[in-house]
Amino acid sequence: MANETSNKAADAANEATRNAADAATGAATQATDQMRAGAEKLQAAGGAMADTGSQLGMKMLDQAETNTAEAFKAMRAAAAANDVSEIMRIQSEYIREQGSRSVGQVREISELIANFGRTAMGQMTGRS
Repeated sequence: MANETSNKAADAANEATRNAADAATGAATQATDQMRAGAEKLQAAGGAMADTGSQLGMKMLDQAETNTAEAFKAMRAAAAANDVSEIMRIQSEYIREQGSRSVGQVREISELIANFGRTAMGQMTGRS
């Protein structure tokens, strides 16, 4: 009888140990899966960051090229001017146009950065 009780107790202890081990294994597997998913999200965000950085760099180069071309165009016009009043008019037009161009360029850059932020957050939270 005592032997039977000991066997039942041992069986119960073994079952509890198996259940605990299964639960621990399941928790470890779940944690590993979550870490893997997080790493994949970070990798995707990193790729998006590299792509956006490239787009941003190209956009800034395009804008610099446009600004330089417009500056040289205004300098040529000023060099060909016949009097001081024409030079002043050319400079005023250039400054007004450059101001408008700058506002548009800042808007373009801001939109690229904002879109990157939205995309990165979407990828990180799984709401892309």
